Amino acid sequence: MFLAHLPAGYILTNYLQKKLNTNRFLWVGLVASILPDIDLVYFYFFDHRQTLHHSYWIHVPFYWLILGLLTLIIIRLTKKQAYLAATIIFFANIFLHLLLDTIVGKIEWLQPLSSYAYYLFDVPAKYDFWVYNFIFHWTFLLEITVIVWAVYLLFKNYKSKN
Repeated sequence: MFLAHLPAGYILTNYLQKKLNTNRFLWVGLVASILPDIDLVYFYFFDHRQTLHHSYWIHVPFYWLILGLLTLIIIRLTKKQAYLAATIIFFANIFLHLLLDTIVGKIEWLQPLSSYAYYLFDVPAKYDFWVYNFIFHWTFLLEITVIVWAVYLLFKNYKSKN
């Protein structure tokens, strides 16, 4: 995914908030939906684009799974149920990000058992400017669909509040 992480996070968070009977955690979902891409700062400014940023720990599902389980254990032990909805929304959006990256990116779903990077579709490098390779690939229509859906949902939610 290139542009649709935030809109997808908006869609998922809206759905989860209805299921969890809350409306306080939209910002948690939106932040989590793009959080794994914070590694782009390191990718561009420190690694100088030497390693695919999907190989960094922040894009490895195993670490998020461990963090999520630890968080749920802490919530259970401390009996802080008020944090449960935010935790579910946060980690659901993290995993949504990783799932969306798996469409044309490479995600190491079986790490640490295997470093094989899974992806559904390969985007061939046809253009010198790498962004064009993604924009002109048919999978970009999926991103446009997600964006349109999120905008529709945003307007629908806005109208229902007014």
